[in-house]
Amino acid sequence: MADPRVARIQSLIRNIPDFPEQGIQFKDITPLLASAQGLRDTIEEMLECTPEGIDVVAGIESRGFVFGAPLAIALGVGFVPIRKPGKLPAAVYEQAFDLEYGHSALNIHTDALKPGQHVALVDDLLATGGTMVAAKKLIEQAGGVLSHVQVVIELAGLGGPAKLKAAGVTSYGTIVSYPDK
Repeated sequence: MADPRVARIQSLIRNIPDFPEQGIQFKDITPLLASAQGLRDTIEEMLECTPEGIDVVAGIESRGFVFGAPLAIALGVGFVPIRKPGKLPAAVYEQAFDLEYGHSALNIHTDALKPGQHVALVDDLLATGGTMVAAKKLIEQAGGVLSHVQVVIELAGLGGPAKLKAAGVTSYGTIVSYPDK
């Protein structure tokens, strides 16, 4: 029997065909965010998957902030934003990467982490893994140790978990998995 909490979370994720371009099945989390119970369920699921020993949670702009900050509060640790270029005011490290349909880059403040801090990295979705691998490199450049990756949705057919494993990620959690894009 399926976990009722996970079933409720999945029921609150709607599919938007052909967005942002033809052939993409966009997973819209706005109904999930609009549901107090759904959002609570999501954070509780993430909390249960997160290993002990996390010193800080990092979230990838922007939906990673929505889930990462409450997870940090639940864990009793701080939160570090990983943002798009030009959004952080102090000195940053930058990492470029490829997306499923384009290129992008991420930044982290150079002083965001203390050396050796164990980081849980949070985002809403894992597709090809490029964004997560770029964020992992930034965390390491800033002196942190990526101890866990947590996402709400995984698009299983796009190879993200394999890319994370190849990049050395050993702890990974997802709540809802879909077979393809």
